[in-house]
Amino acid sequence: MKLSYCFIVIHSIFLFLCFTFTLSLAENVTYDSHSLIIKGQHKLLISAAIHYPRSVPAMWPGLVQTAKEGGADVIETYVFWNGHELSPNNYYFGGRYDLVKFVKIVQQAGLYLILRIGPFVAAEWNFGGIPVWLHYVPGTVFRTDNEPFKYYMQKFTTFIVNLMKQEKLFASQGGPIILAQIENEYGYYESGYGDAGKRYAMWAASMAVSQNIGVPWIMCQQFDAPDTVIDTCNSFYCDQFKPLSPKKPKIWTENWPGWFKTFGEGDPHRPPEDVAYSVARFFQKGGSVQNYYMYHGGTNFGRTAGGPFITTSYDYDAPIDEYGLPRFPKWGHLKDLHRAIKLCEHALLNSEPIHISLGPSQEADVYTDSSGACAAFISNGDDKNDKTIEFRNVSYHLPAWSVSILPDCKNVVFNTAKVRAQTTIVEMVPEDLQPPPASPTIGVKTLKWEVFVEKPGIWGEADFIKNVFVDHINTTKDTTDYLWYTTSIFVNENEEFLKNGSNPVLHIESMGHALHAFVNQELEGSASGNGTHSPFKFKKPISLKAGKNEIALLSMTLGLATAGAFYEWRGAGPTSVKIEGFNNGTIDMSSYAWTYKIGLQGEHLGLYKADGLDNVTWLSTSKPPKKQPLTWYKVVVDPPLGNEPVGLDMIHMGKGLAWLNGEEIGRYWPIKSSIHEECVKECDYRGKFLPNKCRTGCGEPTQRWYHVPRSWFKPSGNVLVIFEEKGGDPTKIKFSRRKISGVCALVAEDYPSVESWLESANDNKTKTSAYLKCPENTRISTIKFASFGTPTGTCGSYSNGDCHDPNSTSVVEKLCLNKNECAIELSGGNFSEGLCPTATKKLAVEAVCS
Repeated sequence: MKLSYCFIVIHSIFLFLCFTFTLSLAENVTYDSHSLIIKGQHKLLISAAIHYPRSVPAMWPGLVQTAKEGGADVIETYVFWNGHELSPNNYYFGGRYDLVKFVKIVQQAGLYLILRIGPFVAAEWNFGGIPVWLHYVPGTVFRTDNEPFKYYMQKFTTFIVNLMKQEKLFASQGGPIILAQIENEYGYYESGYGDAGKRYAMWAASMAVSQNIGVPWIMCQQFDAPDTVIDTCNSFYCDQFKPLSPKKPKIWTENWPGWFKTFGEGDPHRPPEDVAYSVARFFQKGGSVQNYYMYHGGTNFGRTAGGPFITTSYDYDAPIDEYGLPRFPKWGHLKDLHRAIKLCEHALLNSEPIHISLGPSQEADVYTDSSGACAAFISNGDDKNDKTIEFRNVSYHLPAWSVSILPDCKNVVFNTAKVRAQTTIVEMVPEDLQPPPASPTIGVKTLKWEVFVEKPGIWGEADFIKNVFVDHINTTKDTTDYLWYTTSIFVNENEEFLKNGSNPVLHIESMGHALHAFVNQELEGSASGNGTHSPFKFKKPISLKAGKNEIALLSMTLGLATAGAFYEWRGAGPTSVKIEGFNNGTIDMSSYAWTYKIGLQGEHLGLYKADGLDNVTWLSTSKPPKKQPLTWYKVVVDPPLGNEPVGLDMIHMGKGLAWLNGEEIGRYWPIKSSIHEECVKECDYRGKFLPNKCRTGCGEPTQRWYHVPRSWFKPSGNVLVIFEEKGGDPTKIKFSRRKISGVCALVAEDYPSVESWLESANDNKTKTSAYLKCPENTRISTIKFASFGTPTGTCGSYSNGDCHDPNSTSVVEKLCLNKNECAIELSGGNFSEGLCPTATKKLAVEAVCS
């Protein structure tokens, strides 16, 4: 008993000490004009947006760690209301929506978190994150001084706040959350709601502040934000942004390092040099918190993509790609930038800048604190011409559209236009679908397909009949992408087109988003919009027979609108159906009796779920039908080899949905972008960026591969289910492993680095090195190219210049072969002395990782 008593006393003391320690860490986050103040210290913060539902829990620790290694102090995420409150008071926080688990992973990594509750988020997310059911609560109008909307918005916001409080996750409780956001980019649309918009914005801020969370609330792009919250900036560039009050810090909630994709368009890219330029300029001009939206974009699994027409991929050309791999050189270049900025942190946060004009587009901002620390940012905003400027009696060369960072006001440790980080060669390595191991009785491994074909038009009993077109979204309430509109027309045998072999022409107008037209059970054609909310038209000759003919239209949505004043009222679906070519002219069928059916039969039967797979009789075959519309395919497969991320290659399919083991992969649609779209072979980072400035992939499928997380696979017996709308070739479906097969480096003698600056502080000798690093468990097996001198080209296409050290390959091989990573110093005797003395020499290397 004495021993037990002693244990209880010691345990109690331990718990008391732990509790006291936690309380000592718990402190309200405050701010002044310089920055946030956390635990009594001013903070300069780099934040990385990672949306928890756009990846899977198995990926979260790796994503957070990769962001931390890239220099992030903070992880930012929205809270996705429609993923959490599936119906009124029916909450879900499991799987990809386990918000608490995600926040705790961030906390365990030693990072802060910005929680953008919204709960309207936009984010290219279906319906802007607001539950569709709320639109059908009587009297509700979104995002204005509307009592039903405010009631449910406050209720959900309070629910999330209380959930975080219960788990002690606010910084005021010792947790990682240092900022919370209410509403989102409302300033763009407030005027559309008149005075009610202004009242709503003020109410939202007041409601949020009343939650008493002990950390500041922010409102982004809120141009009349009250003094109780911090207004912040969202843009490609926020260096000129100033908060409404001089007492508030300068915060950039969304720096867009790329852009999202829409089906039918090219692939947007933002060069790493320009992203770095924008970040350096922001801190040059007094910024204190900068967040990359997105740092990892991820995947719009299932039907979560909004738009309409937002792709299933939400890669965003972000520093971490959709599959979770660092995107080089962007990730590495920004990591170098973050290290350089952090060297200036003390001076930036403890002094006011001295601004110096150095030319029409050239300037310096100098920060000198009371301790004598000095940091300077020198920028050249000329988007065409390099400049040489004099600063403190020293000459500095500034490339066009670049910023140099001098943490001691003397030496450049980083220039935004000089990318030292390696480039990776990434491949999608195809792999045929593999059946599970053969049983002893069969002895041969064969891929067994099972097929179920839906009947066009009404399956089962009709839902209703009306002599008018109903709105697609108001009918389905987004429970499905699909709505059948079916009617019939009687053709008299005296019609001239039956005698002369001509074809009448079917004309359809629709508000969006896409449709397939069937005549007498045959697919006649498809049509879709252009990614906007504009109507589209379908026009095609069709075959009709004497007597009764059935017209069946499968209307489809591709994500609901995500933003805009009164966006929840935008409709979809056919608005006019006519057939021209009859003896009496054009027949308008718009007021015919239309029979409606919501969704697909396979959806209704749950054919993609484990408990619904046997709800129909599947046709078993080793040769599944090709070009067959309205077809469900099921196949049991083994996971791909290795441990690399996996994509499902759907290039030979038409359009539809895919699942693995009941998990929603998402919408697939390898629609091609226009060959007439403006695409580039090489991006020019100079000058202000816009989403259409640097597109690639014209005339190619917008999205070919669809991310299938490794954690969704079982060791064997994985059920892949495909619903194909138009018709494709399922035998050509493949898995592809996303593999880094090689690395490149291109570094010049005059490329500054933090490492060389730190080393030179010790030995007064500046060094420049190229760095190569292969993925874990791989080595540099071959040097495909190496040249020290004046090499030209880019990764994968380097060539020797007029000046070339013939020993380049042997030098690099000696330093790098059979190593996971290596550093190659450009000076120090590695290469020939006195080689082309008037040229700035470079080292270009391409290596194979295996």
